[in-house]
Amino acid sequence: MERAVSARLPLGGMLADPAMAGAYLVDQREQEAYAEAAAMLGFAAAAVDFSGCQDKADALCRFARALRFPEWFGHNWDALADCLSDLSWMPADGYLLLLTGTDAWRRTDRESFDITLEVLEQAAEGWKAERVPFWALVLVDDPFAA
Repeated sequence: MERAVSARLPLGGMLADPAMAGAYLVDQREQEAYAEAAAMLGFAAAAVDFSGCQDKADALCRFARALRFPEWFGHNWDALADCLSDLSWMPADGYLLLLTGTDAWRRTDRESFDITLEVLEQAAEGWKAERVPFWALVLVDDPFAA
């Protein structure tokens, strides 16, 4: 499910709240504001660039590189879910993933894009149980048009 969020809310308070965390579409012009707010909160933040991404295998490699996944990462959806629910190699007070360059990938491989959002949302739900904010923000031109 794609959801949009407006950065007009006080970002620090919003990002710090695990109950609000999840996977959202946001205006790409807000990238720096989200990154700054996450840094102030002591979050681990990572940008995952999907420019030119063609398929599932490519997308999974981009996650692995950006998040420095362990060698045991199995390059499938379950392994992505496992890594996102662990993150023990990058301990932090919360997590912020900024997904950039997704427009073409979303058009050419909608199924993989949608599964990715589901995996990210499931990871956020798992972290909520631990009271740790986990945000996955898909940066787009117009989050309300998607």
